[in-house]
Amino acid sequence: MTELAVVGGVYYERCEWPEWNMIFGSGGRAATAVTSLIDKVRLWSYASDDAAPQFSTTATLYGFEFSSTKIPRTLSFDYIHPLSIPTLRPPFGTIPQGAPILVNGETVLRFGMLEGTAVVRAKTCVYDPQSAFAPEHFHANGSVAERLAIVANSDEVRSLSGIADPLVAAQELLLRSKAEVVVVKSGLEGALVMTSGRYEVIPAYQTKSSFTIGSGDVFAAAFAAFWGVHGCDPIAASRLSSLAVADYVEDRSLPIRPADALASNGRKALKPSRDRIYLAGPFFTMAQRWLIDEARRCLTEAGLKVFSPFHEIGPGPAEEIAPADIAAIVECQSMFAILDGLDSGTVYEVGYARALGKPVVGFSQIVSEEDLKMIEGSGCMIFSDFATAILAAAARP
Repeated sequence: MTELAVVGGVYYERCEWPEWNMIFGSGGRAATAVTSLIDKVRLWSYASDDAAPQFSTTATLYGFEFSSTKIPRTLSFDYIHPLSIPTLRPPFGTIPQGAPILVNGETVLRFGMLEGTAVVRAKTCVYDPQSAFAPEHFHANGSVAERLAIVANSDEVRSLSGIADPLVAAQELLLRSKAEVVVVKSGLEGALVMTSGRYEVIPAYQTKSSFTIGSGDVFAAAFAAFWGVHGCDPIAASRLSSLAVADYVEDRSLPIRPADALASNGRKALKPSRDRIYLAGPFFTMAQRWLIDEARRCLTEAGLKVFSPFHEIGPGPAEEIAPADIAAIVECQSMFAILDGLDSGTVYEVGYARALGKPVVGFSQIVSEEDLKMIEGSGCMIFSDFATAILAAAARP
């Protein structure tokens, strides 16, 4: 019988677009994800008196055991969209700390938690620090493992190692933590897998839509199952984990499909774009300005070089602004257009870009299909989901 112990957060998650109102968190999502791959799964976490019975229903539904340590209030994360910076309640710095959770097991998946820590004793452990603030080194709280894999995003690896270059940082972390494997998750860039003898970059995979909340949790869970429990090579385990993430972000489906189904689904590797992209859209109201700023931030974080007329050129007379905007469209390789309201300047910019043969990705929630006919018919890709639109613009066709 195969077994996996998971220790990590159970949190309320809410998203406005697309709508999402669940109690999951890193630990809850990971335990749910691996029930199709492992015979016996047990989750340890913190939970308030309200959250514990709510999540117990999920555990019963998916067939895993759930043990909770009581805390006054279960954390919640509120998102406007999946790429937004979530609102954390209670705020960071005011979160009461629960007593450490002690977990002993043959194979353990440990996540970092804001409301406490987990002290692990394991033969094999996969550790995801899960902290945008101050990731904790695996051994810092007394945790021990004969075999250790660290699965962390690029910011966490940079913080843990003190080194900016992902490759050098992974090597340093491998030595410092006495880990067998370090996996650096880098979004659209895929994942860098480092062992003592070699390294390889595993791609992210193309999807039709992009719900990214919890995608890193699914990767860590899949890696713990395929490498930690089933003994796959870390490169192969990482590739299967990346494919599992693609399934999840496309349709939010859990648990993870078996390895043979993942490997045979025919997904194509995603090729990140490093284009200079023109950000077209109105910026005359507070709401419009917020959306321009948000799109600029998300496109930049996705690795694009963003030219925003509002930020780069600013206000001015038509005879100065129009030629400057046109020159920027010519210089940029692609365009991201905010189409709600069908602002005349934005529509003109889209047409100019398409006349030059430049790819255009559009975001529109309220414009009718009829009113978008010429824009879409000219070859623009139009999305009503913001995160999907952003990530489509950041990937090469």
